[in-house]
Amino acid sequence: MSLVGHVRNVAIIAHVDHGKTTLVDKLLQQSGTFSARAQTTERIMDSNDLERERGITILAKNTAIRWHDYHVNIVDTPGHADFGGEVERILSMVDSVLLLVDAVDGPMPQTRFVTQKAFSWGLRPIVVINKIDRDGARPEWVVDQVFDLFVSLDATNEQLDFPIVYTSALLGYATDDPAKKTDNMNLLFQTIIDKVPAPNVNIDGPFQMQISALDYSSYVGAIGIGRVTRGKIKPNTPITLIDMHGKTRNSRILQLFQTIGVERIEIQEASAGDIISMTGVDG
Repeated sequence: MSLVGHVRNVAIIAHVDHGKTTLVDKLLQQSGTFSARAQTTERIMDSNDLERERGITILAKNTAIRWHDYHVNIVDTPGHADFGGEVERILSMVDSVLLLVDAVDGPMPQTRFVTQKAFSWGLRPIVVINKIDRDGARPEWVVDQVFDLFVSLDATNEQLDFPIVYTSALLGYATDDPAKKTDNMNLLFQTIIDKVPAPNVNIDGPFQMQISALDYSSYVGAIGIGRVTRGKIKPNTPITLIDMHGKTRNSRILQLFQTIGVERIEIQEASAGDIISMTGVDG
């Protein structure tokens, strides 16, 4: 598994039309994380039929990108206050947030709730001003709007000192100057590596993990998704499950998976800081 210093866990916050899925697709493509047969896959984070229909993100999804020696987990967030409990569980897995904002529209009311939750968790944002290729793009105005939003959310001085990356996800480039076009997303990759802290975890203690989301497979049953907060874990390890009421029961980890791109790959060990999936959580 990844060395904890080379892991970055970040959540992405975006209004439904601001280009989140296109951005993640481009990061996957340019990092070489996509497998050959997945090269034509598009709209990675909108894979759930219901959310496509409604245009909202309901389920927590983890996309992972390999860039140089780093493993970057990008976790989606729901954009609606109706899913407040889920937002908190997702934010507990990450160490920073990417706030993706349209270069014409600026920050939208729907992103306010999740951004406020991120600030309350003490997370520092990276602001990504997307669609700078659009007619009418006004990135300087958008930055001012974002700053005003953060002030209204009682952001700390550290949270107000945010890095800004300008992008055109559609054209596949990132830049530090909206007037200067580049030919890749490298600046965004590097900003994530430099500005998102590595997980602050204890690798040597007894295994502990918070299940932040559940998936289900007709083959293996319930799949628990979350971040290992302490220690290490291997398949076929006995564990104790603790529910929200503090009730405990014994179980056994059957399989461990790490996301690479959009695929779950079976692994033989996970360490503190890793975001993983596991089977065996339904006993």
